Amino acid sequence: MITPNPRKRIIRSQNKWFPVHAFGFHGNEDNINFSNEPHGKTVPALNMKTIKGRRSGIMDTATLQSILDRFPKCRILVFGDFFLDKYLEIDPSLNEVSIETGLTAYQIVGKRLQPGAAGTVCNNLSALGIGKIVALSVIGDDGEGYELQKALQSRGVDISNLIVTDQRFTPTYTKPMLQHMTGEEEIERQDIKNRRRLHSWLETELKVRLEKLLPEVNAVIISDQVQERNCGVVTDRLRDYLSEIAPHYPQTVFFVDSRERIGEFQNMTVKPNRFEATMAIHPDYDDDPPTPFAVECAKQLHQKNGRPVFLTLDKEGICAIANNKTVTIPCPPVAGPIDIVGAGDSVTAGIVSSLASGATEAQAAGIGNLVASITIRQLGTTGTASPAQIMEAWEQNQELYKKLD
Repeated sequence: MITPNPRKRIIRSQNKWFPVHAFGFHGNEDNINFSNEPHGKTVPALNMKTIKGRRSGIMDTATLQSILDRFPKCRILVFGDFFLDKYLEIDPSLNEVSIETGLTAYQIVGKRLQPGAAGTVCNNLSALGIGKIVALSVIGDDGEGYELQKALQSRGVDISNLIVTDQRFTPTYTKPMLQHMTGEEEIERQDIKNRRRLHSWLETELKVRLEKLLPEVNAVIISDQVQERNCGVVTDRLRDYLSEIAPHYPQTVFFVDSRERIGEFQNMTVKPNRFEATMAIHPDYDDDPPTPFAVECAKQLHQKNGRPVFLTLDKEGICAIANNKTVTIPCPPVAGPIDIVGAGDSVTAGIVSSLASGATEAQAAGIGNLVASITIRQLGTTGTASPAQIMEAWEQNQELYKKLD
C-alpha cells in the first residue's frame, strides 16, 4: 500500500518496493533542491551536425537513409500521460438481452490492448527502431496498469520509471468495436481518467527522476494529454521545472505535445495543431481557424517560446518554424479509407527521432509526414511505421520534397 504520508512514503517501481530516499529524495518535499545543475553522468552525445540534402529539395535518398541509420543510437525519454487503449471486439450476432435489466448484453469475442497517449508515442518509437526508450509517468496499481506495463515491455520500452500507486487510476480508453462483414464500427467509448490533482509527493518523485534521467538521453518527449489542469502527470510545477531546466541541455531535444496548454511551455520545441496554436495566442477564439491565421499564431508562439514550432495542418502538411523562418512541408497523397487515431503521436515520434539524429526542422517535418502517411492507412488501430516503410513511402513521394528548399 502506498501512502501519501511524507515520512513513510514508499514507491513501487515495476514489482519492487523502495523508500523514497532510495531515489535521491532528501529533506522536506517543499524544500527539495530544484537547482538547474544537471546531476549524474551525461550520455555521450550523438554527432549532432545537421544533415543537409545533397541535391535539390530538403533531402535526397542518401540523406534520408543517413538519418534513419542513426535511429538505433538514440536514447529518448517519454514523460507524460500514459493510457491503455482497450479495444473490445463485439459480435452483434451474439447479442443477448439481460434478464435483470432488459438491456442489450454485448458479447465480446476478442480484445486488443495497446499503449495509448504517451504509450502510442513509445509504440511508434519502437517501430522506428530507437535504441533506448524510457517511460516516465504515474499509473495505477490496477489491472489496467498491469496490462499497460506488459504492453510497453513487449515493445522493448524501459518501464523501470513507471511509478505504480493505488492513489491513482491507470487512464484507459475502452473502445467497443462492433464486428461487421465490411469492417469495424466503434460505438460509445468509455474513459477512465483521474479527476483529482496529482499529489505533490508524486510531483516531487517525478522531478527527482527527471533530474536523474535528463543527462542520459538525447531527446525528451513531453506528452500532456489530460485536459483537466494538474490532474495528469504534466502539472504546472513540472512544466515550469522543464521550462527552466531545458536551456541547460542545449544538445537535448525537448519536444512538447499538449492538448490544452501548448502556450505555457517555454524553451522547448512544440507541436500544436491549428486549433491549439490559435488558442495559445487568442484564448477566446471559437471559430475554425483558417490556415494563414493559424500560421501567424504559430509564428507568434515561436517568438514567445524561443524554440521551433511544428504546426500540423492535417492534409496540408506541417508548417515548420525555426530561427524566424517558415516552411510548409506537404503531406504525401493518401488514397482509400484512413484512420487518423494516433496520427499525431506518430508524427511526434518521427519528428523527434529525426531531430535527435541530426535532421533539420524541414527534414524532420518531412519524415513526420511520411510516418503519418503510413500509420493512417492502418484501420482500427493506432498504426506504426518502420524505417523500411518510410523508405518505401519516400521512393513513391520524393519528387514532392525535391521541389522544396
